[in-house]
Amino acid sequence: MKYYLGLDNGGTTTKAALFDADGSEVGIFSKDTAMIASRPGYTERDMEEMWDANCAVMKGVLNVTGISPDDVAGVGICGHGKGLYLWGKDNAPVRYGIISTDNRAYEYPIKWAQDGTEQKAFEISCQRIMACQPVALLAWLKDNEPKSYADIKYVFECKDYVRFRLTGEARAEYTDYSGANLLNLHTRDYDDDLLTLFGISEIKEALPPLCSATEIAGFVTVEAAAKCGLNAGTPVIGGMFDIDACALGTGIIDEDNLCMIAGTWSINEYIRKEPVLDGSVAMNSLYAIPEYYLIEESSPTSAGNNAWYINQILPELKETVVASGGNFYDEINGWIDEIGPNTFVPIFLPFLMASNVHPNAKGSFIGITMNHSRKHLLRSVYEGICFSHRMHAERLMQSRSTDVKAIRLAGGAAHSREWTQMFADVMQIPIETVEANETGALGCAIGVAAAVGDYASLDEAVARMCKISKRVMPNPMVKEIYDKKYTLYKKVIDGLDGVWNEMQMMAEQ
Repeated sequence: MKYYLGLDNGGTTTKAALFDADGSEVGIFSKDTAMIASRPGYTERDMEEMWDANCAVMKGVLNVTGISPDDVAGVGICGHGKGLYLWGKDNAPVRYGIISTDNRAYEYPIKWAQDGTEQKAFEISCQRIMACQPVALLAWLKDNEPKSYADIKYVFECKDYVRFRLTGEARAEYTDYSGANLLNLHTRDYDDDLLTLFGISEIKEALPPLCSATEIAGFVTVEAAAKCGLNAGTPVIGGMFDIDACALGTGIIDEDNLCMIAGTWSINEYIRKEPVLDGSVAMNSLYAIPEYYLIEESSPTSAGNNAWYINQILPELKETVVASGGNFYDEINGWIDEIGPNTFVPIFLPFLMASNVHPNAKGSFIGITMNHSRKHLLRSVYEGICFSHRMHAERLMQSRSTDVKAIRLAGGAAHSREWTQMFADVMQIPIETVEANETGALGCAIGVAAAVGDYASLDEAVARMCKISKRVMPNPMVKEIYDKKYTLYKKVIDGLDGVWNEMQMMAEQ
C-alpha cells in the first residue's frame, strides 16, 4: 500500500504525518524547537536543531505507524512563509533562521512606504512590504550584520531549506518566493528592478532556481536517509508555503470559498485567476494550482496569542488537568460556554507578536474590571482573535464580485467546537472543517499523490483525499452583540494609535 508523507514546519513545532490514498491520516509525530527571542521583536531558531527535528519526526512517524519506508511514495514539505533561512559559502547555516513573527526590520517598510519604494514594488510584485519578508530582513542584515550578508550562498524560505537538506538540491518554490517580494508576479521570475528598489541587488546570485509546488524537485540523499529513516531516492516535491498547503488540504480548488487559518498567523485567503491590483488587499502570490493566484490578508495575530495565554496565565491548570487524565482543551472550551457571548468581557488586541494595524502595536486587555476572572479573559482572547480575522476578511471581501459560500477553517481553532461556532457567529458565514488534524501536511500529501502520478491532477487528488465536515451555521441571534463588540474593538484600536511608537521606544531602551 502506498503512503504519502507530509512535513509541516511551523514557527516552533515540526510535524510529520502519513496519509493513504483516500486521505486518511494514519499517523502523526511532532517535535518542538526552541524560539530564540534575544531582544524585543526578534524571533529566531537554530537551523541545525530545525533540521534534526525534521529528521526526528520523519523517523518517528514511521516508527509509530510501523509503515515501511518502502511504502512511502514521496515527501511534500510545507513551512511558514516570510522569515529568512540563509545557507553560507562555508556550506553551513550563516546564522540563526529568522521566523515569520520577527519584527526587527519594521522601520524598512515604513521608510519604503514614505519614499515611494513600496508603490513601485507593488507594480512588479503585486504585494505590500512586510517587516518579516526576506527583502526587509536582507536589507536589515546588509545594514546591521554585513559579515553575515557577505557570507550568503543561498537565500531560503523555511521549507525550501528543509528540502535542500533532504535532497542536496537548492531550489526556490513558487508559492513561497512569490509571497516574499522577490518575484515579478507578471513574468513569474526574479526581477532585477525589485532587488534594486530594496537595495539588495548583490543577492541575486544567491536566489536558487525556481520550481513548482508539485514537481519532483529532488530525491532523498543517502546521507539524509540515514538520519530520517526514509529510503535514499524517495521523491521530494517542491512543496508549498504552509498557507497554500492548508488551503489545498481544505479543498480550495475554486473561487467559491474562503480559507481561514487560525494558527500563529491569522491567514485569510481565497484564489482567483487574476491578481487584485487596486491595492485593496495586501498580498497576491502564486497558488499551488498554477492557473490561480492566492489573494491573502494576514498578520501574526491569531491562535498563537491563545497559546501565550495558556502558557503564561493557566500553566498550573493545564498541569493539574493533564495529571488527572482530563483533556485541558475540553476544560477551557467549557469556560467559553459558561461565559456566553452576551457577557461583557474586556477587548483583547491579539498583538503579542505583531499587528495588522500599526507596526509597533502591543497585545492588550482593555476594560478589565474587578468581576473579571481568567474565564472572562479567555473569552476575550478567543473573541479578539476572531475580530482580527474579521478585519482581514472584510478587506478581502472588497475584492470579490461574488459572496463566499463557506469559510474553510484550519489551525488550532478548527479543533474546538466552541471556537468554530464563534468564528461562524462573528463572520455570519457558515464554517466547514476537514477531518484531518494536520491540514498543511494533508495538502503536501495531496501534492505528492498528484506528482507521482497516482492521481491525474491536483483536482482529482483533492476530490479523493479531502473530506469536508458538516457545516457549522452562524447563529443569527448573536449577530448584533458580536457586531457591537467588533465596533468597539475597532474604536479601541483607533484610540490607541498614538501610543505605540512611544511604547516601542521604551521597549528598546
